[in-house]
Amino acid sequence: MKIGLLSDTHSYIDNKVLNFFKDCDEIWHAGDIGDISVLNSLESCTKTRAVYGNIDNHETRIIVPEFQIFSIGNYKVLMTHIGGYPKRYASSIKTLLKKEKPQLFISGHSHILKVINDNELNLLHINPGAYGKSGFHKVRTAVRFVIEDDTISNFEILEINRK
Repeated sequence: MKIGLLSDTHSYIDNKVLNFFKDCDEIWHAGDIGDISVLNSLESCTKTRAVYGNIDNHETRIIVPEFQIFSIGNYKVLMTHIGGYPKRYASSIKTLLKKEKPQLFISGHSHILKVINDNELNLLHINPGAYGKSGFHKVRTAVRFVIEDDTISNFEILEINRK
């Protein structure tokens, strides 16, 4: 299954990322969606899973949850917006990770693209960075990858200068 992943769109979406995701089986948004039209644009491409972030309003929070916990193949996935990263998880997130035992943990919020193995919790952490135009980041990023059986592979990164 080919997955497109982005975060922190802050009400911004364009055809560059939609084209990047055109062959994806699912698109995942790790929060700070902004205007609900962003989610609608993603859903017009393919099945979309999303979580709300700290900037998302009540309308968005009614439509998408704070956490998504699901399985793709043999991979259990936990996705939320604010979670931290290995050795720097928010304490409530570390408790949830220990309880749920996902193989893949996705969060956004930092606007910094990270892909980190967590050997302590035996999971892969991905933060896709930020695709929106708001924030301190200089490059807008999104990622795509493939989940097949018990393997994640074929990582690709879309990088676009923010200006």
